[in-house]
Amino acid sequence: MPATEQRQAGATATRLGQLQAEHAALRAEYEKLRAENAEQRAENAEQRAEYEKLRAENQQLRQRLEELERRVGLDSSNSGKPPSSDGPAKRPARKRKRTRSQRGRSGKRPGGQPGHKGATLRQTETPNRIETHLPLQCADCGASLSASDREGEPRRRQVFDLPPPPPPEVTEHQAHACRCRACGSVTRAAFPEGVNAPVQYGPRIAATAVYLQNAHFLPEERLAEVFRDLFQVAICTATLAGMTRKAAGCWQGFTERVRDLLVSADGVQHLDETGFRIAGKTQWLHVLSTPWLTFYRTDAKRGSLVAGLKGILVHDHWASYFKIPGVLHAMCNAHHLRELQALMEIDGEHWARRMQQLLRRANRAVWIAREKGIPLPRSLLERIRGRYDRLLEEALAYHRALEPLRAPKPGRRGRKKRRPGHNLARRLRDRKQSVLRFLTDPEVPFTNNQAEQDLRMMKLRMKISGCFRSAQGARDCATLRSVLSTARKQGWNRIEALLRGPGELLAALRL
Repeated sequence: MPATEQRQAGATATRLGQLQAEHAALRAEYEKLRAENAEQRAENAEQRAEYEKLRAENQQLRQRLEELERRVGLDSSNSGKPPSSDGPAKRPARKRKRTRSQRGRSGKRPGGQPGHKGATLRQTETPNRIETHLPLQCADCGASLSASDREGEPRRRQVFDLPPPPPPEVTEHQAHACRCRACGSVTRAAFPEGVNAPVQYGPRIAATAVYLQNAHFLPEERLAEVFRDLFQVAICTATLAGMTRKAAGCWQGFTERVRDLLVSADGVQHLDETGFRIAGKTQWLHVLSTPWLTFYRTDAKRGSLVAGLKGILVHDHWASYFKIPGVLHAMCNAHHLRELQALMEIDGEHWARRMQQLLRRANRAVWIAREKGIPLPRSLLERIRGRYDRLLEEALAYHRALEPLRAPKPGRRGRKKRRPGHNLARRLRDRKQSVLRFLTDPEVPFTNNQAEQDLRMMKLRMKISGCFRSAQGARDCATLRSVLSTARKQGWNRIEALLRGPGELLAALRL
């Protein structure tokens, strides 16, 4: 082989070796970069997973913060919370007045309305005692004056006051024995009914004790002090408790009859319930009432409702009420006004203000029509319903456009979580007939205030006297409150009603 070719072959071999070495180095570099890229991909995947986890946690914390801020912003004016939960130092947001009515303006001037029967203190023509006051001397010359110098009619001023409490009136019953002249046997007279012991308290003391304890919620120890200070009667707490137990047993039939009258009625009836602490556990007090009758009952289960109801039931939006068969429903719009107020103040949902105004104006229109004794004009009724539907369409569209709330945890069942405004809009849409029933039925009120007012007094009893130690004590209180509340609605003197007895009162009931 010529030398030139040998040199070229050597150079080619050398170059090939260099290229192979470079290729090996590049391949090693490539494998290194590929490994680094795989590591970077794995690290990026971990970071993306961590980011998604942190993003989900951030969303949950943000929603939790919104829930807590909303809960802090709720008070008695924009939720179902009682005014006592507001606290003395709490100030509502946006410098609004602390106490507001959700009913809106009525157009009436403050004070008594025309036709209101006043209770002004007036002079009587038959005073119990007259005190005569004469001047002793003339105001001009200083001469002495006497009764014979009286001129014209006197000026009269009367002072109404209570006399000093008299001591208790004690009646002694003497049952004499007489010997028969014909046969010589001795017969002793029987004591009057109810006189069973050598010494006992009379029915008026018992009726007064039951009245003060169950109408004004005086605890037994304070009630014993009242009897000692006002009536000069020393009575122990055990005796007072026995009077309440005996009275509850006596009036049990009366309350059962009131319940039967309410169940069989076809008109408008009001229902509500509240938690009751009995024997250290949370149980439930249910009320069924009308403007004339009240029935209370306690039960360990909230869903244990009175069976056999008819007519139209006015209540809040608790789902169990809608399971009662064979009745119509009317929902309390005072609850809706408060919920809409919360959506305005806390959540900033603009449709809520317009819906609140619509409900208030509808209530005002119905009130004016009832004052005139005419039904709501059909054209106005259709306008209200149309406006109602459009506002709910706007509300639902608004919530569909929002970012959905966090999904429930894996494995947990239940419906999808929605915002309070979304839930309210769906309820107002699905229960439209129950919400607006007051527009077409003049007997249906705008709110469920009747039942809520009846329940409020029982909650006051718990605030004053605390919880009940036994289920029997709670049942006795419910029985006697049913009697006293019904007596007040009937316009009876409640102490005299307790003295008259169940049979006489049942015959005098107005339905």
